[in-house]
Amino acid sequence: MKDLMGMMKQVGQMQARVQQMQEELAGMEIDGQSGGGLVRVTLTGKGDVKKVQIDPSLAKADEVEILEDLIVAAAGDAKGKLDAKLQAKMQEMAGGLPLPPGMKLF
Repeated sequence: MKDLMGMMKQVGQMQARVQQMQEELAGMEIDGQSGGGLVRVTLTGKGDVKKVQIDPSLAKADEVEILEDLIVAAAGDAKGKLDAKLQAKMQEMAGGLPLPPGMKLF
C-alpha cells in the first residue's frame, strides 16, 4: 500500500510538470527559414503559424510558385525545430528515461 501511495505522488508530480511544460511551450516561438532567409515563418509552441515574412525581392508575379514552395519549406523548417525542442523537453521531464513512441504534449 505504501508503494501505491508513493507511485500516486509521483504521478501527481509528473502531471504538474507536464502542465508547466505545456504552459512554457504555449508561450514559445520558433522561427524557420528557406531561400537563404528570404522567407521566414514563425510558429507558436503549439505549431500554429504566427507570422510569415517574405523578402520583397520575391514578390514577382511570375515567381509565385517558387514563393509558395519557399513558404512551405520555411514552415517545415520551423516545425522540425519545434519537434526537436518538444522532444528535448519531454526527455528532460522524463529524467532521461526512454519515452513511449508517439508520446506528445499537445
